This record gives sequence, structure tokens and C-alpha cells, in this order.
Amino acid sequence: MSEAEVRSYFDQLSNWGRWGEDDQLGTLNLIDDAKRLQAASAVRSGRGIGCARTLSPVRSESNPQPILHHMTVSGEGAAQTGFAAAADWVGFDFHGYAVTHIDAPSHVFWDGKMFNGRPASTVRTASGARAGSVELARDGIVSRGVLLDFPRHRGVAYLDPGDPIHADELVACAESAGVTIESGDIVLVYVGRDARARDKGVTYPEEHGSPGLHASTLPLLRKWDVAVVGSDAANDVMPSGVDSIATPIHAVGMVALGLWLIDNAYLEDLSEACAEASRWTFQFTIAPLRFKNATGSAVNPIAVL
Repeated sequence: MSEAEVRSYFDQLSNWGRWGEDDQLGTLNLIDDAKRLQAASAVRSGRGIGCARTLSPVRSESNPQPILHHMTVSGEGAAQTGFAAAADWVGFDFHGYAVTHIDAPSHVFWDGKMFNGRPASTVRTASGARAGSVELARDGIVSRGVLLDFPRHRGVAYLDPGDPIHADELVACAESAGVTIESGDIVLVYVGRDARARDKGVTYPEEHGSPGLHASTLPLLRKWDVAVVGSDAANDVMPSGVDSIATPIHAVGMVALGLWLIDNAYLEDLSEACAEASRWTFQFTIAPLRFKNATGSAVNPIAVL
């Protein structure tokens, strides 16, 4: 796609003002009580599956910025009789490609603006995100989840770096799974990141590329009115193929649509479970930490089949 085409999406697909001039929730407005009840009705077996990557203090190829984990109290000096306890201190940078996290509207700007026209300067060094903060999701995000398994759809073990997923394939994958995407759904795009890493080693998106959604999917995401999009990679195909717009799903999706994104989910177990059950919908719960003035949060999303 040309840069001009993708730039036109900022106006064509915009949700600015759709839920009022003061709105900060963006596409989370699409999840109401009826949608949460629908999500509950999607539960059949009650099987719960965590969809987060392990937070590790050990540096590795797949964890280049490990968390900082210190024991403030350990069991090494615990009394041999009576009560004792241990305690931890943890610090981490959750944006990037190692930690499963959700991006809040304050995370991305275009032309100096975040979603609904608020200036980028609303996010300040001293005080953080004074609008569009992750605390907007303080009551949790619960909706119907839909897994789109692209390796299974293509008949391969995994997608390779740089493999794009176009709009027509999004539609075809949903149809082959017998799923109709509905307003307020949480759509999870499985590309087989971890399966490929086991076979061919770890790759770095900005260096080697990454499979993901092509810019051409943006009108479809707007048409479907999805509330959240997530992936076991970083959502955007890299390279994007669009001059000067490295991550159109983040840029247009977050700024114009007000779309919330989950990056770096762990979807191997969910993919296997859905295939075993021949069912690709479930209740999906995301519980961001209630950070004050933050651009996102590490999360451990839970699918209940």
C-alpha cells in the first residue's frame, strides 16, 4: 500500500468523537454488560488457559531486557519455629517484544495527537499519562475471545518473519473456523512465534522482521468493531511495506480507532486447546494492573473454554 493510502485511514476510519468529545476508552466502549454476558455463555468446559509469557530475571535471546527481581526478605534467615515470610521487589519495562502487555491509548501518537485529538504533551515525563492511561481499564476487560490460527489455516507450522496477513485472509481464516467476528470481540491473531523460535531460533522484529497484520486489515478491523486485537507477536507485520509508517496497526489502530492492543501474548496452549475442542471462541479476561498515569500494563490474559 502507498503511504498516502494508509495516511488516509486516519480520517476515513476515525472514531474521534464517536463516543463523545471527552471519551478516552476508545474501542472498550464496545464491550457492555450484554457483551460480557455473551462471553460468559461461551464457556463450555470451564478450562482456563493463561496467555502470558513468563516474566524472568534471566537475560536470554528471547528476554533481552529481563525484569529486575530482588528479594527484600528471604527464607534463609527464617526462624525455625513460628511464623516467617519472604517478600519481593520487581521492576520491568513492559513495552517491547518480551513481556505480554496491553497498550493503552496514551502509548501511541500521530501528528502530535493521541486518540480523540488529545495532544501528545498530555503524557509528561514528570507525571505520566494524564489522559488515556491504562487505569481506564480498572474494572478489567471481559469479552468474547476469538482465536484466528493462521499457521493452521495455511497448513504450516508457523509464519515466518515478514509474512503479512491481509484483510481477505482475515476473513477466510474466520470463515474456515466457522466464526463470525462481532462488535466488541477480542480477536487474537496466532502466528506461531514460539513454535518457530523452537525450530529456528529467536528473531528480533526490528532486525529480522515479524509476521503480523498488514495495513490493509485496518478497514476490516473498523468494520468489525473489535474491542481489542492481540497477537503472540507485535501485531504489525514488520517491515510494514509502507514508507514512513513502520507500525500501521499501532499508529492508525490506536490513534484513529482508539483500538487497544495486546502484544507478545503466549498462544501456544490456547491454539492446541482450541484445536482439540474444535472451537475457536471463549471467554477472555484481561486484568491490567491499576497503574496511575501509565501507558499500558503487563497482563496475564485468561481464556476460559
